[in-house]
Amino acid sequence: MISHVFLGIADFDRAFAFYSKVMAGLGLTLKFRDASKGWAGWVTESSPRPIFVIGKPFDGKANEPGNGQMVALLAPSREAVRNSYATALALGGTCEGEPGLRPHYHPDYYGAYFRDLDGNKLCVCCHDSAST
Repeated sequence: MISHVFLGIADFDRAFAFYSKVMAGLGLTLKFRDASKGWAGWVTESSPRPIFVIGKPFDGKANEPGNGQMVALLAPSREAVRNSYATALALGGTCEGEPGLRPHYHPDYYGAYFRDLDGNKLCVCCHDSAST
């Protein structure tokens, strides 16, 4: 259903350093990086799509995160949720919701929420039970 998700960023090198570590914690692989164009994308090892892409806006204007917009990234485990959230905050991201169960979504929904260095809101979540 989804081909790719593109998040606007202001400073490619800063954003790439941030996302490289967050994506590694989720087990995502760098598919491409082109600093001259100011963009990079990650995928799962098992599939060429969807691609999570960061980049400078194509129109050349400043990045402006939207209110009510969020990208949720699937984590392979609850530990990966905790680790990627901690990594994001250690790299300068801001908390939008600590790791934990969100049973109002469903009994096994375990997620964390943060904003990246440009103010984009992200979620990392795992839908598996604690035993998996």
